[in-house]
Amino acid sequence: MPSITSWMRLEPRSRDAEMNTSLQARIYDPLWLLARQWQFGEFQGEDNGSPVMARWRAESAPLTRYHSGAIAPDTRIDAPHYDGSRMPLETLVERESVRPARDQAAQPEKLRLAAEAGQQFLRMLELQPLSREYRDAFIGEYPFPALTMEQRAALDRDSLGFFALMASRVPDGRRLYAAFRSAGAGAIAIAPALQIAPADLAEVEKAARLWLQWFETLFSEPDVNNSSWLPERMEYAFSVATRLSDGECILTAQEYFDGQLDWYAFDANPEVTLGAATDNPSTEITRTVIPAPVSFRGMPAARFWEFEDAQVDFGSVDAGPTDLARMLLVEFALDYGNDWFVMPMELDIGSLYRTRSLVITDTFGVRTLIKSSSELGEPHSSWRMFQHSYSRGSGITKPASNLFFLPPSLLKSLESPPIEEVLFLRDEMANLAWAVERLIEGPAERPLNRFETYLEKKRRREREATDKIPAAGAPLRYRLSTEIPDYWIPLMPARAGQGLRLKRGAVLNTDGLPDAVHAMGRILNPDRGRALELYEEEVPREGVRVTRHYQYTRWLDGSTHVWIGRRKQIGRGEGSSGLGFDVVRNGT
Repeated sequence: MPSITSWMRLEPRSRDAEMNTSLQARIYDPLWLLARQWQFGEFQGEDNGSPVMARWRAESAPLTRYHSGAIAPDTRIDAPHYDGSRMPLETLVERESVRPARDQAAQPEKLRLAAEAGQQFLRMLELQPLSREYRDAFIGEYPFPALTMEQRAALDRDSLGFFALMASRVPDGRRLYAAFRSAGAGAIAIAPALQIAPADLAEVEKAARLWLQWFETLFSEPDVNNSSWLPERMEYAFSVATRLSDGECILTAQEYFDGQLDWYAFDANPEVTLGAATDNPSTEITRTVIPAPVSFRGMPAARFWEFEDAQVDFGSVDAGPTDLARMLLVEFALDYGNDWFVMPMELDIGSLYRTRSLVITDTFGVRTLIKSSSELGEPHSSWRMFQHSYSRGSGITKPASNLFFLPPSLLKSLESPPIEEVLFLRDEMANLAWAVERLIEGPAERPLNRFETYLEKKRRREREATDKIPAAGAPLRYRLSTEIPDYWIPLMPARAGQGLRLKRGAVLNTDGLPDAVHAMGRILNPDRGRALELYEEEVPREGVRVTRHYQYTRWLDGSTHVWIGRRKQIGRGEGSSGLGFDVVRNGT
């Protein structure tokens, strides 16, 4: 049977060469707008529904174990317990010792902390109802020890001025702490030489007990064997664990150094055991929420006559043929931006969650079970967004599916200026790597600029040698090597069992003495009796900058935490130390 086929194609027709008028959607013609809506299919109904309710069932397991430092495969230990509601994870990982130990009472270290601690004790003592004043008695019984000539030579000008100012005004907090704690835990030792009146003894002990509590809780410090900093990698490493329904789950952070700790810093580690299998089991939770469409700036408008946000113009994105990621982002924003929904839920931080089921109810009352991407088979099971990878060496290439980790991490903390700064750089002319100690923490706990100290010493030597300026015809002098600033520490290549290492060295003293100038900061001195040996790849061509800062934050329970943390950043490129050998120059 013959049929007649016809169609209509709409084409914009312009009366001039420009197409602007025909492409515009003028709003002063309502009939024209209705026609355009009909042409775009806005009046055409679709046989589907929008989600109106979502029910999510999951398994919740709070973190119960913590292990500091790198962990080797096949490790079976009973790690210490950890409660994320008491302390943020950054504090636990980054903190290092701040208060001086008892054996440092006679050392010119931590002068400011010792003086401020003694001053704080005098304040607490004045708040007690005493029959007479004991300020001079404590200052005379626990004075600052006199500095020897060697100690004075080691101190900078600011530290000497601070010591001279505070030595006769406050007691030494280090000696005060050691004296109070000499009676053992839970007891307060009051020296008889203080001559405390019997009626005032209880008040003095109360002030001492309050002061000890303040002194011991002022800074968050680790235990003796709780160091997560890896000197050979210049980064933190640690592991946390919890117990799920199918056994223990361990998450390991192998490279944390930037101060921003989130879920993507962790990898699943099935090769170790931290003892969480015997902890409290996980619990089942259910959340029912209303899904909301995902919105973002610049997304296409849902209806034709709606004005779009002009703050973001995706049409002006310049993407070349090789900018695949940029083109995918633009395509997602323009074509698939309205296909996503968000379900807000309140969850406990410091917990690991595993989804049991997700049921979506639409406007027609139809319930749909949304499965995890790992259960859909290829190619959907390769979806890796928001999923943890397995640790290196496990041999597992697929992600650890169906896990959501909400770490007890900080959104923001107050950070002091760096109290220590070291630049690691390459010197191609000298064929060496250097560690430049720009800042170190002085005895007065203030940043000490080693560059300025070196210039001051150099100017002093030049003034002393003004009368030794060689004449025009003076003979030439041979130098074995040129002078290197004493804050430039060489990193000597050394062969190790796992490849090439950069071992910390020393610079010979330029004043003719056989003594070498060593590193003075804590970054280059990781442990007493232990040499710093960096992996060769940790000092790239662009260099590395490592700093130490005081950190302050307030946690969920209202507690405050103060600690010292380290940061690693990109350096400032290559440098030149001016090192040269077999040099012939005029002069002495």
